[in-house]
Amino acid sequence: MSLESQFFLLMKFVVPLYLLAFVIYAIRAFKGPTIVDIILAVDCMSFDIAAFMAILAIYFKSVFLISGAIILALWAYLLDIYIAKHLVSKEVGA
Repeated sequence: MSLESQFFLLMKFVVPLYLLAFVIYAIRAFKGPTIVDIILAVDCMSFDIAAFMAILAIYFKSVFLISGAIILALWAYLLDIYIAKHLVSKEVGA
């Protein structure tokens, strides 16, 4: 069994799981009872998309997808920092 056929076999199981997780996160983001639930759902969606982009970058051997995944992951981390600072001190700034 070649590496490419193993990748496609793995993706048959991974893609539906990513889609299911994304739908669950989207429901939580829209119906979240608290702002913390909404932030966590958006954060999880961002990291899942970044991880999926990294998987696709390996498959397509694309540097651009990797750089996009890194930027998205850093953006999600920055969102966490700013929201946490806002929730603790009610201000965002230096």
